[in-house]
Amino acid sequence: MREAAGWWEKALASPWGRGAAAVAAGALPALAFPAPALWWLAYVALAPWLLLARSARTNRRAALDGWLGGAGFMLAVHHWLLPSLHVFILILAALLGLLWAPWGVLVRNLLHDAPSVRRCAAALVLVPSGWLMVELVRSWEYLGGPWGLLGASQWQVPPALRLASIGGVWLLSLVIVAVNTALAVLVALPRARIPAMAGLLVCAVGSCAAWLWAPVPRAAGTVRIGLVQPGEVAGAAARIARGETLTRSHAGRGVQLVVWGESSVNRDLTRSPDMAARLAALSRDVGADLLVNVDGRHAGQPGIYKSSVLVGPQGATGHRYDKMRLVPFGEYIPLRSVLGWATHVGKAADQNRMRGTRQVLMPVGSAGGLRVGPLVCFESAFPDMSRQLARDGAQLLVAQSSTSTFQDSWAPAQHASLAALRAAETWRPMAHATLTGVSAVYGPRGEPVGDRLGTERGAAAVYDVPLAEGTSPYVRLGDWALYGAMLALGAYLIATLGVYVVVTRGAHAGAKGPRALSSRRGAHRDG
Repeated sequence: MREAAGWWEKALASPWGRGAAAVAAGALPALAFPAPALWWLAYVALAPWLLLARSARTNRRAALDGWLGGAGFMLAVHHWLLPSLHVFILILAALLGLLWAPWGVLVRNLLHDAPSVRRCAAALVLVPSGWLMVELVRSWEYLGGPWGLLGASQWQVPPALRLASIGGVWLLSLVIVAVNTALAVLVALPRARIPAMAGLLVCAVGSCAAWLWAPVPRAAGTVRIGLVQPGEVAGAAARIARGETLTRSHAGRGVQLVVWGESSVNRDLTRSPDMAARLAALSRDVGADLLVNVDGRHAGQPGIYKSSVLVGPQGATGHRYDKMRLVPFGEYIPLRSVLGWATHVGKAADQNRMRGTRQVLMPVGSAGGLRVGPLVCFESAFPDMSRQLARDGAQLLVAQSSTSTFQDSWAPAQHASLAALRAAETWRPMAHATLTGVSAVYGPRGEPVGDRLGTERGAAAVYDVPLAEGTSPYVRLGDWALYGAMLALGAYLIATLGVYVVVTRGAHAGAKGPRALSSRRGAHRDG
């Protein structure tokens, strides 16, 4: 054991060894997400990274530990992009990893050497708050969006989903990092075990209280919907034909809405009357409205859109939602004139898609006025979009997706898991329909409804989806966990700046003191 400890100390003494340890420590939390889905690992996986940053000899080294750990984390949670972006994913991970550099400095300043009990207690609030600020900044759609937020790893844990209904995914991230910080303090600073244990107790009691006493949605009946997953089919025409065949299997089963995946139709229905008539006939055969997704040019509008389109027995109903938040490099290239070379090193978009301008609710006629809130693919990762749809009156959230490019990776399972979180946050059931899997449905508490459709097959499935009434605390109060973190960090920065000013003035006055005294004495003699 002593030899192993000595080897570890030598490894960390080397800049290269320490750098490799930082990357590995940052990558570790990725195992909490699907497909491994080791959700419990999230509560301990950050501790090695925290201990590493705490042990840095200088703030510069702590910033480097934060940067390398952040790069490792981003690379691990986005590793499935490697076949598409190749070396560019390494550049993106390195750039986004920089967001964790200030967080590494924050960890060191609060926990380095032998901090007081008061400073350790502050770390239990400030370290999670700093992490939340990193998550907030990187969630900007132009920086890649909120894929891999730490709180999203808890999508299958009922008590965590109850917390999400109160404070969203942000509150879950806050609790997870607080637990990791308390564990790091217990390991490295035994003298501070009281605030560390108190922090763990607060997290445990708060989670139990939420599970026992937090409000829950009121049942409001059910709606029967069908999901159509064609599977891996070559060519748009064959995919549409396969979708039609699977949809007809819903006939006579009382289905009120059938949902197809993203890019399930390759022609705008207003420019293709034959396709519109074909889908309308399919709707009549099944006795349900169809929610398809068109990837094509709209009549009278420039560029290509990805649009959710509702089709009824008489044809397109006129309800259309154009995707607003596009996947960087996948659907557009930021600063294409500068970064257009990315198309030569990976599968980046050869043409930018166009953006929609507003969210839309779609009334499903055959379901007695059911109000559906559509999202397209990547948008299910954004908690603000599903929250807005719930505020607007959506009764069912639907995400249409396609992850066929990443069929054999962790991406399909992780993407589908986001629907559970969005459902729990909003108290609105959510269906996640894809072309090739994973497709799934979750109830208003984030609970699974029926069986998932995996990536190994094409299939159609029917779900009796429970509806709910009421407004969740998160929908009502919004991102209060984020605002609380901002206030905590603001107070810390103001206090730190105040101490710095006082110390600097004191040192300046001390340096001038002897000269001032000598000057006064000289003036007295001259007088």
